[in-house]
Amino acid sequence: MKCFHFTNGERRSDDGEDDVVSSGRARVSWARSLSIASSTTSTTDVRRSEYVGDSEFSGESAGFFSLLAQNRRVCNDLKAFTFAELKSATRGFSRSLLVGEGGFGCVYKGVVANVRVFDSDDYEFGDSVNSKIDVAVKQLNRYGFQGHKEWINEVNWLGVIKHPNLVKLVGYCAEDDERGMQRLLVYELMKNKSLEDHLLGREPSHLPWMTRLKIAQDAARGLAYLHEEMDFQLIFRDFKTSNVLLDEDFNAKLSDFGLARLGPAEGYSHVSTTVVGTVGYAAPEYVLTGKLTIKSDVWSFGVVLYELITGRRAVEKNLPRNEQKLLEWVRPFISDSKKFHLILDSRLEGQYCKKSAQRLASLANKCLAKQPKARPKMSEVVEVLGNIIDEASPQEETESKSVKDDEDESEEHGGETEHTKPPKNYLRKVREIKEMVNLRNKSIGKLDWKNWTPGLVKTL
Repeated sequence: MKCFHFTNGERRSDDGEDDVVSSGRARVSWARSLSIASSTTSTTDVRRSEYVGDSEFSGESAGFFSLLAQNRRVCNDLKAFTFAELKSATRGFSRSLLVGEGGFGCVYKGVVANVRVFDSDDYEFGDSVNSKIDVAVKQLNRYGFQGHKEWINEVNWLGVIKHPNLVKLVGYCAEDDERGMQRLLVYELMKNKSLEDHLLGREPSHLPWMTRLKIAQDAARGLAYLHEEMDFQLIFRDFKTSNVLLDEDFNAKLSDFGLARLGPAEGYSHVSTTVVGTVGYAAPEYVLTGKLTIKSDVWSFGVVLYELITGRRAVEKNLPRNEQKLLEWVRPFISDSKKFHLILDSRLEGQYCKKSAQRLASLANKCLAKQPKARPKMSEVVEVLGNIIDEASPQEETESKSVKDDEDESEEHGGETEHTKPPKNYLRKVREIKEMVNLRNKSIGKLDWKNWTPGLVKTL
């Protein structure tokens, strides 16, 4: 599902030289983004316009760069790759190594040499290091200024912030040639791809209920870190299943910080900005007013929770009209406990804790509260998810144990069980017999002309 942009935030020149202005700004932005590693700029006062000014890009504000300048040592850890190195790592960007494709470029699997990985997930590059690592190489579209702005945003943010539930940026590449600027990002490879691939892809896989709960908890921890645990507040702005990546153990990490935005300054309630995001995930008040807060991310998280519960997309055009919008479709079922099971993903095949599913839906409803202030903080969401997982784990173990005991008992009794076990269609046959008896009784007491149909009459 592609992102939407109502405006691209570019300033036009009065004399019609739009292309020249955009190109010039791109080069200036690129130079400024790289200068953070060696910048000695003193901390400047953050002006209100930098936070609430419309169509301003967070990566170009003075306050943003002053924060990054304080962390320039971390930014130096990023590896600056050459285009030739990444072309070799991906076998010339072979289509056979393509692992993903989005609105701003393609992602390829690659192998990078001369790198050492430490226990802290840090990397060391050097000619003396012989080990190799698998990476994901994202090649952005060479045309279009918006993609370049998002590329700068990712380098700036992921060069500073680190957390177990945020994807790690290994390095970047930016080279000018006759065909334009080559812009690439190199990430750690997430071998199980995205949550969208497993949950909503063309050939979705079976995700157990407990795995879904743990993925939700990991993603919540990542958002809680961005919102509450740093010196500055970061709004992700595009939380969705395709931006939740899974490693080999199905640990979830947030990716794609191209639309991330610095939160409001102290004393201000929101950031006024150009409305961008993905249809079906963006908070309604943000779409209507352009006022962005951390509670916008909380809304998006609530949508993803319902996707985990139902196995359906937020917006699915291929379904009947009354089922295309997920939140509208689930509304009649969540208030009726007898009908609630009808919205659960059929691929779970009944292997879930009903109570935990209802609690997860209740949490999703809180995240989707109409008033942003009524929505919980992501730290509170993490705590509730932990409680749901703790309650669901013993029940799941009990259910699996009872199933195993039944299997063992059937093996012990052997043939005896086969004779005493009723056939699969036993209950259906019982119902049919009852209906036949009831119909016969009605016919004896009173002739039912409405149910009578002409047929052959057998005579003696």
